[in-house]
Amino acid sequence: MSSTTPKTFHKDGYLIIPNALPPTTVQALLSEAHMMLENFSLADHPMTKFSTGEKSAHVGDDYFLTSGDKIRFFFEEDAFSSTGELIKPKSRAINKIGHYLHSLSPPFASLLDPALNPDLLGAGSTGGSVEAGRKESHPAAVARALGFRDPRVLQSMVICKQPEIGGAVPPHQDSTFLYTDPPSAVGFWYALEDATIENGCLSFLAGSHRWAPVKSRFVRDQNGSGTTFFDNEGARFPSKEGYGESLKDGDEEGEYKMGEVKAGSLVLIHGNLLHKSEKNLSQKGRIIYTFHVIEGEGKVYDKRNWLQPPSEGFTKLYRG
Repeated sequence: MSSTTPKTFHKDGYLIIPNALPPTTVQALLSEAHMMLENFSLADHPMTKFSTGEKSAHVGDDYFLTSGDKIRFFFEEDAFSSTGELIKPKSRAINKIGHYLHSLSPPFASLLDPALNPDLLGAGSTGGSVEAGRKESHPAAVARALGFRDPRVLQSMVICKQPEIGGAVPPHQDSTFLYTDPPSAVGFWYALEDATIENGCLSFLAGSHRWAPVKSRFVRDQNGSGTTFFDNEGARFPSKEGYGESLKDGDEEGEYKMGEVKAGSLVLIHGNLLHKSEKNLSQKGRIIYTFHVIEGEGKVYDKRNWLQPPSEGFTKLYRG
């Protein structure tokens, strides 16, 4: 990242970094995603769907709640008929794969540890400036540039916007789902295929992270019945200057900026930023890889969050 890009991120709440991954790495990650989509078994699968619609319909079964240290597959709602029959090939029916790819899948784990993939940085580059740019775009370098002291990696996912049935994702804030007190989440979103307006690219309400509070929390239902949303009683903004209720409120129905990106791009997304994507009605799908980083130093990760750390704790990106 250049010296100006953290300023752009803090101003807009998101940042697009083109060519963050070389083509060889993009292809390796895409091949791994396709392999998983082709080879997972339906024999004992509960056919769990991942809903991004109304809050009451959000996924919350045991298959989902115990996926924090596993690799599991969640279906698109529209991959099924009205009578519940799967009507798409399984590889074209999955909404997302999650949530521990950054540890259990060697190709995806290599993004966090260059020793696992020496070709990650600079592979296929034709000049020093490209190679240097990619080194600056490594997750550890990005986290340092953003001011993280003890970044912890969690909730890694392959997300598929399947042709014709890729569901719309309504405006949301990632800190609703991965809450720390005060909020600290940042999403690292890698395009493995071109994301366009036609196939449901992201769009962002620029600057909303500074005035849009984290009003609600997505948590495990204390009654043991899955997941639920409740009003956030903790901090609603990062504990930094330039955030907070005292700022002039923006318009949550304001104009969203489209985020079309080429394969290999990295999109950084502030945990308070309102962002969304539209349904994919085209014949062209798009596959991305994303994980989130939270601050482990001086922040409290709530025990009520739907995602809880594995026995060894969330993955450290670095310390200090």
